[in-house]
Amino acid sequence: MHDVRIISFGFLHGDAPAADIVLDLRTHFRDPHVDPSLRHLTANDEAVRAAVRSTDGIPELTEAAADMVEAYLNGPSGEHPVTVAVGCAGGRRRAASVAMDLAAELDRGRSLVVTVLHRDIQLDVVDR
Repeated sequence: MHDVRIISFGFLHGDAPAADIVLDLRTHFRDPHVDPSLRHLTANDEAVRAAVRSTDGIPELTEAAADMVEAYLNGPSGEHPVTVAVGCAGGRRRAASVAMDLAAELDRGRSLVVTVLHRDIQLDVVDR
């Protein structure tokens, strides 16, 4: 069994955690924060996850990230855990949603132990 660790985080709350793969969602993917009805919700709310999933490019990014993890696991040091850090501005919506979807994608048909840690999801909304 291979171990995969996925950590969601917000760049506005600190540096990216140490990881083999870092996905930075800040520039290329719209932030649900701009929608007042989603601003104070998190990826624990289905409305947020649906908004993030419907963002152009996110499904493809999630699939590509799963392929990257698999490539790392197939490398000569594949017995080592692979850590993926997924970051956005605050770590409450985009990063946490993609982390959850990446974990679900990796669980499909693979013999992996996948753990997800949301470093900043519980923190207050960052006013920008």
